[in-house]
Amino acid sequence: MNILKGNINSLNTSGRLTIVTLDVSGFSLKSIIIENPETVTYLRIGNPIQVMFKETEVVVGKGSDIAVSLDNRIDGVITEITKGVLLSSLIIDTKAGKIKATLTSESVTKLDLQPGEPVTALVKTTEIMLSE
Repeated sequence: MNILKGNINSLNTSGRLTIVTLDVSGFSLKSIIIENPETVTYLRIGNPIQVMFKETEVVVGKGSDIAVSLDNRIDGVITEITKGVLLSSLIIDTKAGKIKATLTSESVTKLDLQPGEPVTALVKTTEIMLSE
């Protein structure tokens, strides 16, 4: 599990759903949760928050112009690749902290990912969990 620390920047609520925009070491990340400021006390602008997402929910992009619908983008550098037969594990060093990603080994080969290479970690808004 990836766990980063951030602060709540803004809240956009509709009924029971809230899109929470966070500042995580200068990166703007979003999470959509089934809560609102009336149902949980931690949803307050400025509050510190833990941002969590699974290694299997990280998409790794290579290159500077990645045209996809994912809002959550964290730039970093690959520091470690552990390649298995089917799956590979990457460690990406970012200003927000170390991010672990699990990809198919075929994808690592296809993208020719190497340690020391700059990449972007992308995570869907629906896959980011929050905790006090």
